[in-house]
Amino acid sequence: MTATPPPETDTHAPTHWVLTLSCPDRPGIVHGVSGALAGLGGNITESQQFGDPGTGLFFMRVQVETVASRADLEAAIEPVAAEFEMTWRLDEVGRPVRTIVMVSKTAHCLTDLLFRQRSGRLPIDVVAIVSNHTDLEPIAQFYGVPFHHVPVTRETKPAAEARLLELVEELDVELVVLARYMQILSDDACTRLASRVINIHHSFLPSFKGARPYAQAHDRGVKLIGATAHYATASLDEGPIIEQDVQRVSHADGVDELVAIGQDVERQVLARAVRWHAEHRVLLDGHRTVVFR
Repeated sequence: MTATPPPETDTHAPTHWVLTLSCPDRPGIVHGVSGALAGLGGNITESQQFGDPGTGLFFMRVQVETVASRADLEAAIEPVAAEFEMTWRLDEVGRPVRTIVMVSKTAHCLTDLLFRQRSGRLPIDVVAIVSNHTDLEPIAQFYGVPFHHVPVTRETKPAAEARLLELVEELDVELVVLARYMQILSDDACTRLASRVINIHHSFLPSFKGARPYAQAHDRGVKLIGATAHYATASLDEGPIIEQDVQRVSHADGVDELVAIGQDVERQVLARAVRWHAEHRVLLDGHRTVVFR
């Protein structure tokens, strides 16, 4: 007797996808999304959702493994997205996000991002370093990243920003990180790069401005030092906050100790913000963010 051959199976390895979405909150959203993914044989490996009672919006992040193609996934999601008026995005889990890092003379955030990228702990691909000074070019050379010196003066600022936007276009850049870049982006640049620029700054703003904020903080006897990472907008240092942290200090810490502690906090806060953005864990909720950690 001839044995019946087993049914044919798809031998393609599954791809891991991440779907993020927001829409007006109403019943049936999770059922609609999970049903569409299950209809393609998708295995949901992670799912988080949040309904904001203040704005009436619903946010969701789903990771799914499936042998279905991107085109098939998009075709399955589109009817659900139309029904629920969704803003949505689909991407591969772990795909390195093409990134430009902008710096001035301070190296701690730049070196931390480059080390984390090289060690596989940060899903970004730093395709260029842009600076208004040449001080950090040796770091770029050490890590093998192209360095672009774009000087900025009051007179050359429009041309410098035009060069930045050219690089964003030429290099297919998805994210710009201001890693202690001591220049202010114009309203036009912030608008054109909306939700694609992450800035880091210390927690003393607006109290202690200028070139020596830690000396001012020491003089005033601060007891907490922190950092804020946020999306850059036309409103200076007021964009949607992604991550913050603080470290307690005491009267015994001198200015140098405060600077060292502050830089450690800045490194960690910026790295978390960049990683969460690159993993598609940050969704905008008006002037706020929803961060699925």
